[in-house]
Amino acid sequence: MFCRESSSSLQSLTIAKSLSSLFPKPSALINSIPAGRRDKMCRPNRGGRCKVTASRPNVDQKGNIVKNPVKKIKVKGFITAQERGVLETIGWSRPLDDIADIRGRSLLVELISAETDPRTGMEKDPVEDYAQRVWFEEPDEKYECEFEMPEDFGVVGAIRVQNQHHREMFIKEMELELPSGSVTFTCESWVTPKSIDPSKRIFFSNKSYLPSQTPEPLKHLRKEELETLQGKNRDQVGEFTKFERIYDYDVYNDLGDPDKNPDLARPVIGGLSHPYPRRCKTGRKPCNSDPSSEKRYGGEFYVPRDEEFSNTKGTSFTGKAILAALPSVFPQIESVLLDPNLPFPHFKAIENLFEEGIQLPKDAGLLPMLPRLIKAVAEAQDDILQFESPVLISKDRFSWIRDDEFARQTLAGLNPYSIQLVQEWPLTSKLDPAVYGDPTSLITWEIVEREIKGNMSVDEALKNKKLFMLDYHDLLLPYVNKVRELENNTTLYASRTLFFLSDDSTLRPVAIELTRPPDINRPQWKQVFTPGYDATSCWLWSLAKTHAISHDAGYHQLISHWLRTHCCTEPYIIAAHRQLSSMHPIFRLLNPHFRYTMEINSRARQSLINGGGIIETCFWPGKYSVELSSDVYDKLWRFDTEGLPADLIRRGLAEKDESAEHGVRLRIPDYPFANDGLILWDALKEWMTDYVKHYYPDEGLITLDEELQGWWSEVRNIGHGDKKDEPWWPVLKTQDDLISVVTTIAWVASGHHAAVNFGQYGYGGYFPNRPTTTRIRMPVEDPTAEELKEFYEAPEKVLLRTFPSQKQATLVMVTLDLLSTHSPDEEYIGEYEEASWAEDPVIYAAYERFKGRLQYLEGVIDERNVNISLKNRAGAGVVKYELLKPTSEYGVTGMGVPYSISI
Repeated sequence: MFCRESSSSLQSLTIAKSLSSLFPKPSALINSIPAGRRDKMCRPNRGGRCKVTASRPNVDQKGNIVKNPVKKIKVKGFITAQERGVLETIGWSRPLDDIADIRGRSLLVELISAETDPRTGMEKDPVEDYAQRVWFEEPDEKYECEFEMPEDFGVVGAIRVQNQHHREMFIKEMELELPSGSVTFTCESWVTPKSIDPSKRIFFSNKSYLPSQTPEPLKHLRKEELETLQGKNRDQVGEFTKFERIYDYDVYNDLGDPDKNPDLARPVIGGLSHPYPRRCKTGRKPCNSDPSSEKRYGGEFYVPRDEEFSNTKGTSFTGKAILAALPSVFPQIESVLLDPNLPFPHFKAIENLFEEGIQLPKDAGLLPMLPRLIKAVAEAQDDILQFESPVLISKDRFSWIRDDEFARQTLAGLNPYSIQLVQEWPLTSKLDPAVYGDPTSLITWEIVEREIKGNMSVDEALKNKKLFMLDYHDLLLPYVNKVRELENNTTLYASRTLFFLSDDSTLRPVAIELTRPPDINRPQWKQVFTPGYDATSCWLWSLAKTHAISHDAGYHQLISHWLRTHCCTEPYIIAAHRQLSSMHPIFRLLNPHFRYTMEINSRARQSLINGGGIIETCFWPGKYSVELSSDVYDKLWRFDTEGLPADLIRRGLAEKDESAEHGVRLRIPDYPFANDGLILWDALKEWMTDYVKHYYPDEGLITLDEELQGWWSEVRNIGHGDKKDEPWWPVLKTQDDLISVVTTIAWVASGHHAAVNFGQYGYGGYFPNRPTTTRIRMPVEDPTAEELKEFYEAPEKVLLRTFPSQKQATLVMVTLDLLSTHSPDEEYIGEYEEASWAEDPVIYAAYERFKGRLQYLEGVIDERNVNISLKNRAGAGVVKYELLKPTSEYGVTGMGVPYSISI
């Protein structure tokens, strides 16, 4: 390998003999090193540490070896790591690890040069050393190593780490002190003990490379790491274990539990019958009673190790801790509320949830899980579950009753994603009339003109874009009879709610239509309700409004929230880890938007959307909840309309206008979600544009980037494979194509999710404002004499029985409080830059501009919220719209946009 200049076999032989004379013959007691092994044999020194010696051999004109010693430099490395957790440091492995620390053999670290040897054209030998723990201050540990590095070693492009301990370690970063300055490797990853996995973990430097630009010595490491994440290097079969880092796809076949109870059997979601995005594969065994379903073992569901919330966050109130608490909390609450169908007897009983609370057993152990809600009274025998007053009723305790607040919340409330422009008249169902009855709506011209009091004709209202609607008619009608047959005292209608837009940008409810389809015993039933001017009409309107709002609450939770953010984002994450190297610039751009989402989704499958979980128990679709979201995914979801401007245009809430500030003109000028969201969207897009154009100055680099193309192909064909043949999928050919894709993904994970998540307790904590289910029919739908009598004599009692039961309401309120909570160490968008962004001055400058745009948004939101001309976000008792304010304090604040879907 040293003889590129030789020209004869004799010369080669001479050189070989010369080489052999330089090295002593090995003892017969020493085993030979297998061919192909790269590890160096090293003599122990400094307490067992290893050094690699190197020299620069060369050949003179006569073919003799000239050995020029290479000057070596000492390079110190400092690794910051954290232990697995307090409890795991006191087990049987702790003493063994202490011995390893004393001996200076805590971690084996290997430095990989990014440069080839100019004389041989081959990779340079790695330099390695053991790292010894030298400092500890909870939660961090510091490890030190010292390398004797050849002076011409070149740029360190990667490190490889082997954990010599018997417990896993979280490696945060490694800093090398080089003569040219310090270099940091950001790791942020769990490293398994070598006793479990002897392979060395690969970490690349913070410099990003496209595949075609990767230094030659790093290419095989880049490929090797991706193959590990794809599972190609996995030896065992069956269920994935906790320490593994394998990313793969599966259908949602683990929501039911037929082995536990046949009533908990659920269909497979994903495939031809129920199209759906894919989830993370766990490899669990099939159920005994239904081989198409996956067993639900006790304990946590598998997600790749680095997708879990880091235990290094200590006792922080993380999303993992929140969702883990729910299965323990609910039985304690249910033990107090024995009757699952018991309604609230009066409104005072609802108010008592905030003023007096519910007594719980003192030994229930709920205080650490619900520190905001559990009031521990030392002298009392019981603890108190007492809810904080949601911001809505703190501002105005009667606002939930008013029609103006009902309408305002469609634009500035918890679900601003459903309101749409009426573009056709008369309103007509697209469903089969032979199955579902007369498709024509009973909301007529006359009703609308009467309610808008002659301001304009319906023709003028349509022409001037004045009519808007919440339309859950065709989506819900196929489920009405099925839901009514469930044994959980739930009823359902299909609904349409019509609004009229006033000149001051406020909406006014005009009419609500409720429909029940025909069945074998009864014809179709439907009726229109309008704001009343007498007692009976007012009560009927309030009851109809309760049904319509519950439909919106269910749609919000299952579609606007779960499906469009959590569920649809998971395939982007899986594909990114399988196809994009951790040194790929697009991976490093999107990774902050992916953190912890897979862990949160696995927790949701365990206790929120599973059979018999909180969603099925407390929301109107019951056991059809995820099946309903599958129908929406099949009929309505498309990637090219998930970005904010495209979504607004699709719903008729905006039209393209290049002369407008954001390239679109809003139909409703005071639309707080859209007003603030478009500034955030533009800031994201500008940042993504700067980033993409820096790494892809030529469009040809995009089409030739096999990792990028592999990622997007896998997203379309596998992760969202049930819709792979749709014509609207973007194709990655140009810079604009890529900018649009990454901006949409970043928006969904940040702005979209924040807008539909962190206001849940503020608006839903007082459940009459957002009832999650309705339990009895309208009193005018085929009423009995007793039902009519109760309605006329005690309409408030009918409304209270329509609301969720005490058990349902309490469980939902606890859940919404937890899901609305920011953890103390929440990672807000634009708050901190990634290490790889800071590595490149151009990217760092672009990030600083992005950060400035977000700070500008904060100021704009503050100004808008005190402008009383903006009636949908300011005024007497009006809740300010702050859901898209980028940063927040800890707790339930109704503001703050984290990078990712972390709760």
